[in-house]
Amino acid sequence: MISGIVNDGHPTVAVQFRFPNRPDLSIEFVVDTGFTDQLCLPSEAVALLGLPFKYAMPVNLADNSEVTLPVHEAIILWNGEEREVRVLATGRRPLLGTALLDDHELVVQFTEGGLVTIEEL
Repeated sequence: MISGIVNDGHPTVAVQFRFPNRPDLSIEFVVDTGFTDQLCLPSEAVALLGLPFKYAMPVNLADNSEVTLPVHEAIILWNGEEREVRVLATGRRPLLGTALLDDHELVVQFTEGGLVTIEEL
């Protein structure tokens, strides 16, 4: 089970990134049920982490505009196991999308400091 808290009105969970020859790094992500891919990180964070570029992908944004975004690759710990994920380099804050929630249950206590749980079904 993955757990976090509601922070400033947003459900958040920490995601641990794995790097070869470097210590793991934990980053707090907002769980965004309107984002249908895996993870988003600001471009600056992607560059600092040195995540390898994989390809450019056309995406449709919430305002119905279309843009092309760089997609990078990362290894994270998800439910205690290493998992290769896509990281879109965009936005101002780290987002965790619904593609990582497939076959999981998300429960959020929508109150400041409330519990956020993601449990495998």
